Amino acid sequence: MVISFGVGWGWELVAHLVLGWSLVNPLVQVPTGFAPAVAAIVVRRRITHEGFADAGWRPRLRAAWRYYLLAWLGPPGVAVGVVCLAAATGLPVKFRPDVVAGVSLWAAPLLLCALALAATVLFWGEEFGWTGYLLLRVCPGHPRRAALATGLIAAVWHYPLAFLGYAEYPNLALGLAGWTAWIVCQEIILAWLRAHSRSIWPACLAHAGNNMVLAPLTTALLLGPDGPGTNTVQMLVVLVLATTIAAGPALRLVEAVVGHRVRPPW
Repeated sequence: MVISFGVGWGWELVAHLVLGWSLVNPLVQVPTGFAPAVAAIVVRRRITHEGFADAGWRPRLRAAWRYYLLAWLGPPGVAVGVVCLAAATGLPVKFRPDVVAGVSLWAAPLLLCALALAATVLFWGEEFGWTGYLLLRVCPGHPRRAALATGLIAAVWHYPLAFLGYAEYPNLALGLAGWTAWIVCQEIILAWLRAHSRSIWPACLAHAGNNMVLAPLTTALLLGPDGPGTNTVQMLVVLVLATTIAAGPALRLVEAVVGHRVRPPW
């Protein structure tokens, strides 16, 4: 934890306050994102000497391809559910092409899914540390508690982004609470993918899909030009409900393909 937070927070502070860089700059984001992996490697190799047998860094493409497919197509599927549920609950739905590089509504999902696939490796740093190491050790024998604890820790690790200009909320406390809840929900899904695929790479792909597909699409369709506002809580409720609703059919599809019962994330 000291290494993960020290390297991540330390570099963000130096880059923003000393060098004057924006946290949107990839030179800030990439080193920060690899801080959990650096921590896990140092601990495994130099402190506990336990090695990497349970790290899950083998892709296992042939055995786990179904989970890769679910991780890749899940975020756009959830985005569709979010938009439908948002419209049903009264949130205004209007596409803003400026959020997605000016492309049309029909081209945006295809472009974003391709970007998520290409950007998967960039999320290895976080998942190798959180889902590949911390998740297995924070609450041994209690996978649900482990997913919740890992999600909370990962959420707090992201907090400097809200104080250094990367993410801005009209109500900071409400924004951080919503962000924390969403990261915890995401970690439950990532933990589930990690457990069933026995690899961290489907979790990396799903994480990329959350950041590169789900978040931009919902932002482009549901948020006004001023970004998150009074509908932040409503959007969070919609996101969680849509994810929960989508989980049932998704699990049945996986069970049908895999040929055996699959335990749900919760």
